[in-house]
Amino acid sequence: MYLIKKVSLCIVMALPLFTNAQKSKTDTIGNIQYLDEIIITANKIPEARKNVSQQFILLSSDYIAAAQPQNTADLLASTGNVFIQKSQLGGGSIVLRGFEANRTLLVIDGVRMNNLIYRGGHLQNVLTTDPSSFSKMEILFGPSSTVYGSDALGGVIAMYTKNPVLANGKNNIFNLNAMSRYGSVNNEITAHVDMNLGNQKLASFTSFSFSDFGNLKSGRNKNPFYKDNYGDRNYYVDRINNKDSLMINTKPWIQLNSNYHQYDIVQKLLFKQSENKEHGLNFQFSNSSDIPRYDRLTDPGVSAGSAAALKYAEWYYGPQTRFLAAYDYNQNIRNNFFQHIHTGINYQYVTESRHTRKFNAAGLQNRIENVNVWGANVDLNRNQGRHNFRVGLDAQYNTLKSTANQLDINSGSTSELDTRYPDGENAMMNIATYFSHTFKKNNTLTFTDGLRFGYSSLHASIADSSFFHLPYNSINQRNAVYSGSLGIIVNTGKGWKNTFQIASGFRVPNIDDLSKIFESAPGDIIVPNAHLKPEKTLTLETGINKYTSNKLSWENNIYYTRFFDAIVTGPFEYNGKDSIDYNGTLSKVLANQNERKAFIYGFSSNLKLQLTRMINLSFSANYTHGEIITDSTNSNLDHIPPFMMKLQSTYIYKNWEYTFFVNYNGWKKIGDYYLNGEDNEQYATSKGMPAWFTLNLRASYKMNKMINLQAGVDNILDTRYRTFSSGINGGGRNIFLTLKFQH
Repeated sequence: MYLIKKVSLCIVMALPLFTNAQKSKTDTIGNIQYLDEIIITANKIPEARKNVSQQFILLSSDYIAAAQPQNTADLLASTGNVFIQKSQLGGGSIVLRGFEANRTLLVIDGVRMNNLIYRGGHLQNVLTTDPSSFSKMEILFGPSSTVYGSDALGGVIAMYTKNPVLANGKNNIFNLNAMSRYGSVNNEITAHVDMNLGNQKLASFTSFSFSDFGNLKSGRNKNPFYKDNYGDRNYYVDRINNKDSLMINTKPWIQLNSNYHQYDIVQKLLFKQSENKEHGLNFQFSNSSDIPRYDRLTDPGVSAGSAAALKYAEWYYGPQTRFLAAYDYNQNIRNNFFQHIHTGINYQYVTESRHTRKFNAAGLQNRIENVNVWGANVDLNRNQGRHNFRVGLDAQYNTLKSTANQLDINSGSTSELDTRYPDGENAMMNIATYFSHTFKKNNTLTFTDGLRFGYSSLHASIADSSFFHLPYNSINQRNAVYSGSLGIIVNTGKGWKNTFQIASGFRVPNIDDLSKIFESAPGDIIVPNAHLKPEKTLTLETGINKYTSNKLSWENNIYYTRFFDAIVTGPFEYNGKDSIDYNGTLSKVLANQNERKAFIYGFSSNLKLQLTRMINLSFSANYTHGEIITDSTNSNLDHIPPFMMKLQSTYIYKNWEYTFFVNYNGWKKIGDYYLNGEDNEQYATSKGMPAWFTLNLRASYKMNKMINLQAGVDNILDTRYRTFSSGINGGGRNIFLTLKFQH
């Protein structure tokens, strides 16, 4: 009955799509990028591409609509320049230039999403955003701490939701967009509607999306780069007559217990006080069902006496909730000292939880985290001749309440349980000021520079020490932080743009780094370390780019990063012991420590070529290499993805658009893994993660100005594959159909 209601919802939303069918011409310009293309992320103000020294990618609303992603992580992966790790279907951990999770910064509508519990392993928080509500997305590669502060080591993922639109004339305006999609690979049902209502002074934008994802099917055909199947879901746990039972999965390509659903709401209001002053309110809410942790549900049991036994009967994330409320004030006055002034205040509430129960155990362990984040920022901009000056102040204050309990599923009684983080008061504050500057010496030469100075403090307290008799009941830390950048841009004749940049980055230890107490893997327990310092990077990069009118865009970037005081988990002593009893298991004591020095280097190349008015070609390639520096032989750095490549061709004729593309990932040999860490060799083959490729086809037909029909087939060959460090196979053949209505 529940499924019928959801299907009915999609049908109702799609009904307008079958009316008023007329022919109209399709835009034939394609996706070629221009030197004058505008980006906001680099310095928080609109700037032309030719004045930005960092590598970046801009995803327009047209690109997002054509990509048809099931979630934001899939949208990022579609670029061919961002690597995504998945531990479950409801996952998507971003890797930029070898930096993952809390070493990349998420920003939505100018508000930092990273908070004090963003962890360093794999992170799925980007899934709490809705790509159907985006007006665009900007991906900034490399350290961006000068403008954005902590965590922006690998780069910044900046998401922008659609803004309310005011009426130009006397008549009010009303715009409506609706979308309905079905995908076969996981029986996806997605419905989206957004609307804009505005007059000359006041406008409102409302967006709602709902997605239901069933169990993901992996490819049924062998990977041509590997002779054996891998990642089969041969067994699963079912509870029959109040007893856990190990069941045989007769269709092992169906990855049972990977299903979930989610809904997202965006409400924005815009008030135009005068020609030069605007006020905005922004409310966002995202919530999900329980999300099964698929990789842990496939972990083998240790003491069950059978190779087929599974360790966990239950392992899932509880509903992942994100709420945002933000106010923004913008003023543009040409004769002011600062021609543009932006002021914003915001509040976020985030809830996460983890729920685990071992096979044949009665205790369901529940650990819940409630996070509150208050933020404020001021950004000022002044143009003076050939100079553009930008000054800013930003601050964030985070609090955390960590609770836990154990539920006896037989009796219904609850008991106390150790929390993931300290169970007392937990707070973290960041405050900083930044300055950045662009100097256009002439039409050929441009210089950019910037500095940031800030302060960070952290406090955590332990209220109940009955589980762990720590030699302290509180942890405090204070850090002064700083970063800087310098860039040179040479725009020579005939569309050549050459860049050079040196930039530093930092990441301040948060509660997750400093004070969590949890089991990272069977037999390993992580305890707090109050002596952590910020992680720091220094990056050199150069770009050689070529643009020719609207025919050619070819961007090439080479970078080298030194990584200092990197926080890693390693052997530690707790009360003079290297092992302690945890949950009935003798566990090795580990702690986060500033032990590593490392380097990362790599390159990327992105080519877009318009062969004719109807045919576009694009190509991207990315290579990353990282090593930990030691006194003897260097070792492998974790989170380093394999070589990635994407080749795409688009053909546009009248109302039709066809796109064919190939995604490729190279081998990640087991000898290139960082073993017993976040590379998750236990979910790979004995030789590592095999190379793979998929063939994909999309088609779009524009019936008229209001109606668009899209269809496609992903992974046409139904190939079995799994991305590096992931714990779930990629999707097999996916046939999808999308209906869109725009008024």
